[in-house]
Amino acid sequence: MPELPEVEVVRSGLAPVLEGATLARVQVLDPRSLKRHLGPHESFVDELEGARLEVPLRRGKFLWVPIARSDRALVCHLGMSGQVLLGEDTSDFGSHLRILFELEEARLGATRVGFVDQRIFGSMAIDDVLDTGDTRPAGFGGVDSRVPISVAHIARDPLDPAFDAAGFSRKLRAKNTEIKRALLDQTLISGIGNIYADEALWATKLHYRASTPSLRPARVQELVEAVQSVLTKALAEGGTSFDQQYVNVNGVSGYFSHSLNAYGRAGQACPRCQSILVREPWMNRSSHRCPRCQRTPRSR
Repeated sequence: MPELPEVEVVRSGLAPVLEGATLARVQVLDPRSLKRHLGPHESFVDELEGARLEVPLRRGKFLWVPIARSDRALVCHLGMSGQVLLGEDTSDFGSHLRILFELEEARLGATRVGFVDQRIFGSMAIDDVLDTGDTRPAGFGGVDSRVPISVAHIARDPLDPAFDAAGFSRKLRAKNTEIKRALLDQTLISGIGNIYADEALWATKLHYRASTPSLRPARVQELVEAVQSVLTKALAEGGTSFDQQYVNVNGVSGYFSHSLNAYGRAGQACPRCQSILVREPWMNRSSHRCPRCQRTPRSR
């Protein structure tokens, strides 16, 4: 599933094209991609055609585009394989095109935006937006303090300027759980998935089953800084792409996979101590770690 860097790459690519753009035509080719939209797909089309869009925002793995002069927004979640691609009148988005947006005027060479989703786990919807209750932007990328109702339960992510590291530390240490479970809890901290959790835990020499109450504030701060560092580096490299499902708005894959220290490197030498990295089953997925650097906790 795309994590924060991959979704931010999409948001930043869409921003100069969608901000201030007017939608001339909307086609829903597969209503299954509107499974989170409240109402028939005709209402999705009717509300968006002729609408002017504002700058796209992101919180964690969620994207939304506020609709100008309204309290509504177009919300997008990429799911497992969703892509938002820019194109021209003659562009072929392929057989997995689910929703097509046509712009009233070409912007930076783009006249169309396609939502492509092979597995149809992603979705788009129109949702009401509510004020966050403070003056800070609700998401990364703009100044709007309103957030869609369907995104309001998602915590701020570690690259959000309004992210409260001290508050996160208190909530984390108050939980009686394992550290990786906490990092993947999108209501506690958002945008982190399996890849970047493994990378941050490797960087701080923490085992994925380390108990959150056992972590001192300084240790949590070290972890937060590691998470921010790995996300920032991944973002600079266009995200992590293991196949053609994770691409930017121009269909180009990211190359952070070449910079990974732990995830996907089982059987290879640890870059830090040269021990052989291992892959272990965890919560219906896998965790990657160095058995020497990331010692198994004595309890839990």
